[in-house]
Amino acid sequence: MIWLSVVAFIVAALAAGYIVRWMRSHASVYGNGMPQRFHLGDIPRLGGGALLLGIGCSWGLGVLQSLQWGDPGSLRLGAWVGGWLVVLLPSALGGIAEDMTQRLSVRYRLILTGASGVLAVVLLDLTLPRMGLLWLDAVLAAAPWLGIAVVVLAVAGLPHAFNIIDGYNGLAGMVALIVCLALAHVALQVGDRALAALLVSTAAATGGFLVWNYPRGMLFAGDGGAYVWGVVIAVASISLVQRNADVSPWFPMLLLIYPVWETIFSIYRKSVRGVSPGVADALHFHQLIYRRIVRGVFHDDESRRVLMRNNRTSPYLWGFTLLTVVPAVLFWNNTPLLMAFCGLFVISYVMAYMAIVRFKVPNWLRH
Repeated sequence: MIWLSVVAFIVAALAAGYIVRWMRSHASVYGNGMPQRFHLGDIPRLGGGALLLGIGCSWGLGVLQSLQWGDPGSLRLGAWVGGWLVVLLPSALGGIAEDMTQRLSVRYRLILTGASGVLAVVLLDLTLPRMGLLWLDAVLAAAPWLGIAVVVLAVAGLPHAFNIIDGYNGLAGMVALIVCLALAHVALQVGDRALAALLVSTAAATGGFLVWNYPRGMLFAGDGGAYVWGVVIAVASISLVQRNADVSPWFPMLLLIYPVWETIFSIYRKSVRGVSPGVADALHFHQLIYRRIVRGVFHDDESRRVLMRNNRTSPYLWGFTLLTVVPAVLFWNNTPLLMAFCGLFVISYVMAYMAIVRFKVPNWLRH
């Protein structure tokens, strides 16, 4: 598992370095007037390509180790891993195509992530077997198609949730890395080494990308990177619950409650204003923190000032994420507690959002 992670990290870091060195001129095609833009200069948004290459090489070598070179570590990475890559490709390639052309509409990107969800059901036989509540479990048993529908919705939706929080250096990447390691930890607790190996490799590839993304912001993940994280984490979360009866289905929900709720709340506030959910704006939680909480950057060089203020935003959200990850890892098999923490997060998020909007942020949070 360790050497697969090393391969993923090195390949992703080298590929990202190549993009930064040789493809920076391509970034000039990105518009300067987008509301979610919080940087100066032309920065490549092709980090998803580096992630996909690192993950693909690592997983492929893991399969070779299991099938041809023996499997001393008992990872059991068989041909089924190829199914994961097939599931990942429509979303990842679609996101990378959008990053390169800026011409793939939200509708087509939704179709591609939905295709990944359908492939997950067909190729990996994924379904949601239970919800942790007796009456919901009875409904799922009576109507198995509901479990399949949840899988398609999760795989199709989580990539876009990661895309929403991908606004600042190190934000989405660090959230993805933390979530992957948390899922891998619980997978090891229940003896699912194969799933843990895939997740640790994904975290390592993310680390290779972060070398160039944080703190200097020389490369962005783009839609491709967000879609890679979203699909891998969604498939891994459902697989972990499906393959291991001890794991509560609310464990991955609490792990991912930040990007999931950010998406739900964003759809709600846009619909209230009569705006299409597909229209980008600058009112997401991380954007409000950037504009109304992060302070204390005073430099004559405007680009340096923007970069430093950008970098100071992400740690606020890392801490916010850890508030859900820590209880999720501690109580991964306790459904009532996990549900309670999910509810607590939703309440805390709404209260924090309203406080920032109304300029009622405590002074100790301002730096």
